Amino acid sequence: MTDARTLAYINLYAVLGSLENLCELSEEARNLVKTDKPVAIGFDVKGGPSATLTFTDGKCKFTAGCEKCNVKLPFSSCEKFNGLIDGTVTPIPSKGFTKISFLLKQFTPLTDMLSKYMRPTEEDLKDEKFFELSTNLLFYTIAGAISQIGNNDEIGKFSARHIPDGVVKIAITGGPAAAIEVKDHKLTTVKQNPEKYRALMEFGSMKLAHDLFDGKVNAIAKVGEGEIIMRGMINMIDNINRILDRVALYLA
Repeated sequence: MTDARTLAYINLYAVLGSLENLCELSEEARNLVKTDKPVAIGFDVKGGPSATLTFTDGKCKFTAGCEKCNVKLPFSSCEKFNGLIDGTVTPIPSKGFTKISFLLKQFTPLTDMLSKYMRPTEEDLKDEKFFELSTNLLFYTIAGAISQIGNNDEIGKFSARHIPDGVVKIAITGGPAAAIEVKDHKLTTVKQNPEKYRALMEFGSMKLAHDLFDGKVNAIAKVGEGEIIMRGMINMIDNINRILDRVALYLA
């Protein structure tokens, strides 16, 4: 079972939040959203999350809240916002009508680009550069989703209540890394390689990570084969893994 509110947090913080990584990793994405002046798009979901994506010189920055946005997209419910992500809802700005051109000609193509990398075809993945970027974006999205499920999903919150304070490092060997910071059983994803951590989960290669994200291989089997490294506080890793199992349900 999943719920619309948790999905809304995942869609905003993890899915749309990965646009900052797309702009960082893709020259095509950077060129698409270059602007003369900063454009800050705020998403305000009633009963759910709010956050802002700010585009400046081809870069994208994600921040919680939408107090400083110059374009505001309000949503009357979490279900309506989730409809934006699955393409069934077209929002109407309550602020920033002069930026409509950016929304239509730059932001929407950028999200289409993200969707292509997030849901690639087998043919797409034959291109090495595409495969690497797709895997990076999937990694950052999943890392972001772990915190949102741990903080909002009822089953996820149960697991989070058993995680002691500290940092869990999640990484792909030779690729991206992120930190899941835990404080008073609240989870925060920081998309940077942490210097200090209490537990580690590391996937042995980009291919293994992508196959795991796609559900093509069994994680437990790969741990046994030594292709997934886990060390540190076992209860931290165990409960993060329980939350990770929920990610696939929400991102399916």
